[in-house]
Amino acid sequence: MWGTGSGGLDQPRRTELAGDALSTARLLLGCFLQRDAVVVRITEVEAYAGTSDPASHAYAGPTPRNRVMFGPAGWLYVYRLHGHHCCNIVCGPDGQAAAVLIRGGEVVAGAAEARQRRGDLPAARLARGPGCLTRALGITMADADTDLLAPSGTVRLYARTREPGDISTGPRVGVSRAADEPRRLWLTGDPTVSAYRRSPRAGR
Repeated sequence: MWGTGSGGLDQPRRTELAGDALSTARLLLGCFLQRDAVVVRITEVEAYAGTSDPASHAYAGPTPRNRVMFGPAGWLYVYRLHGHHCCNIVCGPDGQAAAVLIRGGEVVAGAAEARQRRGDLPAARLARGPGCLTRALGITMADADTDLLAPSGTVRLYARTREPGDISTGPRVGVSRAADEPRRLWLTGDPTVSAYRRSPRAGR
């Protein structure tokens, strides 16, 4: 099914990703991310609403680090956290920064390559958690600012092939501001979804 191309799957239209962060996060569940031979079906996401969201990297406005978030939807925003890479899909209208963090997924192709990067782990753990997901895919800062909808991009996004089923919502993991906002979405009961951990710095 999967090769270095799309495997016959469609890519979403950029206009479909230009909605607000929360609606785009819901749309992305069940979609696919591909880098080389590894393909991950997205099962867990978090929505960040840019300059209106104190937990967003774009809250204080554009910087050299977050500038891609202020551009058109469908681009990849990558940053490092605690030695791991995290990948986000830019959404919203051009000029209004918003992004969806990809927190977890199911490796549906390229499992052998993913295990070379992650170790000999059970399938459900290969891409569970944002740092594990990027490592399984091989995403690094070299992939930052990639157009996910470009045929020649190093990382590509493909539309889901079926409805994702039941979706659960809850607070985002590890954020200290806007910690109780229900902006984390996941496929209910999916074993690749990471555990919730509240930041010790978050207010009660």
